[in-house]
Amino acid sequence: MIHLTRFNHHAISVGLCLLMGWPVLALSQTLPQLPVIPDISCGTSSGKTTMVPSGGKLQAAIDAASPGDTILLEAGATFVGPITLPKKTGTECITIRTSATNSALPHASERINPSYASVLPKIVSPGLNQVALKTAYGAHHYKFIGVEFTKANEAASVSVLLELGDGIMDTLSQVPHHIELDRVYAHGLPDSSLKHCVIVNGSAMTVRNSYISECKIVGFDSQAILGFNGPGPIKIVNNYLEGAGENVMFGGADPRIPDLVPSDIEIRNNLFTKPLRWKIGDASYAGIPWQIKNLFELKNARRVLVDGNIFEYSWVHAQVGYGIMITVRNQSNRAPWSVTEDLTFTNNIIRHAANGFGLSGLDSNYQSQPTKRVLIKNNLFLDIGNPQWGGGGRLFQISNGPSNVTIEHNTGFQTGQILYAAGSIPSLSFIFRNNIAPHNAYGVFGDGAGVGLTTLNKYFPDFQFSTNVLISNPFPKNYPSDNFNPAGVAAVGFTNVATGDYSLSPTSPYFKKGTDNTDIGINWSQLQAALRVETGTISSRSDSHLAAPSLTIGP
Repeated sequence: MIHLTRFNHHAISVGLCLLMGWPVLALSQTLPQLPVIPDISCGTSSGKTTMVPSGGKLQAAIDAASPGDTILLEAGATFVGPITLPKKTGTECITIRTSATNSALPHASERINPSYASVLPKIVSPGLNQVALKTAYGAHHYKFIGVEFTKANEAASVSVLLELGDGIMDTLSQVPHHIELDRVYAHGLPDSSLKHCVIVNGSAMTVRNSYISECKIVGFDSQAILGFNGPGPIKIVNNYLEGAGENVMFGGADPRIPDLVPSDIEIRNNLFTKPLRWKIGDASYAGIPWQIKNLFELKNARRVLVDGNIFEYSWVHAQVGYGIMITVRNQSNRAPWSVTEDLTFTNNIIRHAANGFGLSGLDSNYQSQPTKRVLIKNNLFLDIGNPQWGGGGRLFQISNGPSNVTIEHNTGFQTGQILYAAGSIPSLSFIFRNNIAPHNAYGVFGDGAGVGLTTLNKYFPDFQFSTNVLISNPFPKNYPSDNFNPAGVAAVGFTNVATGDYSLSPTSPYFKKGTDNTDIGINWSQLQAALRVETGTISSRSDSHLAAPSLTIGP
């Protein structure tokens, strides 16, 4: 085989495009647009304060409140929903919070957890498929601080716990806006179903410093947070997020509002996780097969920033266990404008998953718009494909032609392919550079194509694949010559894999050898700076699958 550089294989790729009738574009990358998020905070409350004691009438207090008022709910008291937030005139925030003092709660920048339950008032769904909290059409400027939301009991039938905007709104004037959940504990119960913990179909919505858990159901998708019929902007910052189907998803149901795409979404500093008691076969399995899919999914979204999060525990069940799944879906053929575009996915850790990152450009069901402009940069992938999680151990899978995809400066440890390609539509303007990962048996591979350049030429006809460190690569001549092929993990020169430090030491042959004169692989300092302390350290759970050398690296 002729050993090609990225320059002469580009010329061959252009010729292949012409032969196949594909459009030829210069290899100039269009990066995603970042979210446009003005100040969407609810603001402060400067009006009167009303105390609602245990047994008091919360709905009446909310109905009587004026913008700027504060409603104190007795700490530890239970209030039965459904509670409705009405539309009011004015732009000052109505604050609904625990009567406990601020000193009894986490600091305003810190995440709450279940240990604070004794100082939280509780708003519960009574069952009969009723919510605990919902918004009236056009409701706005409400803030909850230090409040618990849950089901009345295990027998209570509840599909949605907090419905901040419903799925039948069909005009933007009906959309709720300026709603904040701050240090909220929203959860189901261990042995019963709860399909959607929080629905955010709105504008100027914030969920922060909260703990959302036990969102699960058998045979259907479930989420900690779901949005599909609101325009955004939406901020999801510094939360614990636990959902069986998809911990967080945008899209998945067609918006009733014409031409609506949830947009301007910021997702930072969260811990996305699934408890192992949900995993069939685990020693802690609790005996109910909740439907498991992935940790984060986009089906209809625009201008999304996902930065500084930890994603952990995704295994084969209803899907093949990708940590991250990005696609586009006109779910029920009522929204042909659906699109997933302008995703910036940076400074995250993805670990303990059957597969890493799946990216599709095509709706396999109905007409929609193609996926485009995706940046995946400075992410650390650990323990991808361990037999405990099942699956093929693929680091990335790209199918059916997403365009303008850049994957750079990532470090991964997976048991399968670095990149698997599939589908009938090529991906144009594809860049894969400055990454570190084990090659394993097949490295870059695709349906109907061989290892390395044959797959790259078939599926990414104008690709740039350069300055990557392909650990233990048995086929170096199958790749452009400006990549590196160390014999093993030890030859890479990580600072201290045993302690989880995946920066490069100054003696590494790849130190400051990237195309941008920085280290190949992740920027460790930048990754650590993006991860707030509330999300936990690299080893936020005690387990034996963290360090890369302990993995069996195979096909």
